[in-house]
Amino acid sequence: MTGIKYLIGAEQLSLHLGQPNWRVVDCRFNLMKPEQGYEEYLQDHIPGALYADLDKDLAAPVSESTGRHPLPLPDSFAETLGAWGIDNDTQVVVYDQASGAIAARLWWMMNWLGHEQVAVLDGGYTAWQKADLPVSDSVPPVEAVNFSPSPDWDLLTSTDELEASIEAGDAPLIVDARDRARFDGKTEPIDSVAGHIPGAVNHPFSEAIDSEGRWKTAEELRQSWDTVLGEHSGQRWISMCGSGVTACHLALSAAHVGYRLPSLYVGSWSEWIRNPERPIATNPD
Repeated sequence: MTGIKYLIGAEQLSLHLGQPNWRVVDCRFNLMKPEQGYEEYLQDHIPGALYADLDKDLAAPVSESTGRHPLPLPDSFAETLGAWGIDNDTQVVVYDQASGAIAARLWWMMNWLGHEQVAVLDGGYTAWQKADLPVSDSVPPVEAVNFSPSPDWDLLTSTDELEASIEAGDAPLIVDARDRARFDGKTEPIDSVAGHIPGAVNHPFSEAIDSEGRWKTAEELRQSWDTVLGEHSGQRWISMCGSGVTACHLALSAAHVGYRLPSLYVGSWSEWIRNPERPIATNPD
């Protein structure tokens, strides 16, 4: 089945609401107030949308060795998708409040399991509201189906793999999605240690979107990625962030304009710093 990948506009999505082979998932989430997204969903959402909780649905429980958002096992997440009425032929649209920072995590997870017909709503729920499109406060009934996962393990990088490649001097290009102040080590509002992995380059995910949370043009994104990837274009590269969430935004941004999907370092910064002996770099100036 061919479907819509990467991005979809609000008006285009509105034409497909209610179709049996389409499923919309609301991913609104506030890292500082974890219950806020679901509360907002219950107030109003795109008609027919289900809710995905970043901590509960799009991540496994945190352990002493993991980052803040470890991946669930493929079969476990496949059960979640099936419970949402998503099978291997369903066209899926995911959204958050605006930028796609959270929705891109679900987009990536579905691609990881081999399901490519999934798109992020450009501009998110804010764009939907600005277009004066209908909303609902009803939680739709769902008939469970079967989703068969086909995980692509090449799309994942573990801490052990990354650490070994850095020590051997043959690590792929690492692109960090966090904002510049966090990457440089000047501030760290979430994790216990500031800085970045030595050798990583910074490409804040927010640079892919405009002030309203809409994605920049394909040409603008392509020029940006040409600068970031440079001679590494076409080679294996790694995306990371604080906990493996906005790193997925980089993956979407790059894939949308024809670049190779990166391997996601799911543990990201929050897992890297679990071991104080791992090297850390800063840019104090």
